[in-house]
Amino acid sequence: MFIFAPKRSKQSNMKRMMKRMLAAILSIIGVILCISCSNSDNPEIPQVYKGVPLIILDADIGSSTDDLFAMEMLYRYEQQGRCRLLGVVVDREGEQNAVFTDVMNTYFGRGDVPIGLVREGIKNPAVWIDYAHVADKQQGNGQQMFGRTVADYSTLPDGWQLYRQLLATQPDHSVSILCTGFVTCLAQLLQSGADENSMLNGVELVRRKVKCIYMQGGVFGDSEEPDFNFAQGANFAQEFFSRWPADVDMVFSPMETGQTVEYTPEQVISDISWTDTHPIKQVYMTCNCNTGQRMWDVMPTVQAVEGDNLFTLSERGTLTVTPECATIFTPSATGNFRYQIAGDATWSAAMLDKIRTFNRIQE
Repeated sequence: MFIFAPKRSKQSNMKRMMKRMLAAILSIIGVILCISCSNSDNPEIPQVYKGVPLIILDADIGSSTDDLFAMEMLYRYEQQGRCRLLGVVVDREGEQNAVFTDVMNTYFGRGDVPIGLVREGIKNPAVWIDYAHVADKQQGNGQQMFGRTVADYSTLPDGWQLYRQLLATQPDHSVSILCTGFVTCLAQLLQSGADENSMLNGVELVRRKVKCIYMQGGVFGDSEEPDFNFAQGANFAQEFFSRWPADVDMVFSPMETGQTVEYTPEQVISDISWTDTHPIKQVYMTCNCNTGQRMWDVMPTVQAVEGDNLFTLSERGTLTVTPECATIFTPSATGNFRYQIAGDATWSAAMLDKIRTFNRIQE
């Protein structure tokens, strides 16, 4: 006896195949979603950020003019689509320093860039070129020469608070901090606890969000000499270096890297010959800038945006900061620290030409 199974129609077979395909697709989607959720909840799984450098500038505005060229270059880089300036932290006390920062932001079309101001920082640090008052300069008709965006500077957040606001909204391991002055606000950031911006404390927020910090500072070699910026506020420096996460990269630009890059007052004024209502030109026309000023703060700025290729760097290692704020480098293949090594005369000339080219761009 033979038993015959009933024949299935072609339509029935097609339905069965479609159901199987749909089940397989849903299964794959489920796996992808599980992996995605797992990664976002687990900070130990590194996220790769591939966009343009996201930069927070931390500068002691109101003393040396190399900070101003660093700012100008960031605006120009941004206009070229090579970076994004998230915010400016002013780590020198005094609302007038925030006013000048606002003038710079507004003049270069970035009045929307948020500003943070240190209020519990270093008391009466050295001032080399006292230029912040230039923000209030008037034209012949009595009108202010420079526009502003901020209505009330007393409402600006503290620098460490702005750091938390900005870092919390960025992709993991994406932010480059460019520090060209003191480390007051950075120390306060690392001391901070969870708030409305993030449930992470300051150390963990930096570990999660920061890709690298580029700093102007450090003295390296056979002798142990204190670094000027760190020694101005030794307690803040000790706090900063003791708390900075060991798995977040640090790159220093010591003074000797920019020491041979001299941009003279005559060159600055000549390069901005197309206008007199430029904030940097007015600083050089109003103040005595012939003080031995060099382009120290520009060096970490260029590296933060353009990368390592333009620089000779030390091997990797670790950094120890003494109570006197001397910076001690110890080679280590697993270290998170490197520093720039000064270039030759040809390299210095090329760097100066780069700065001058940016400064000659007309608005």
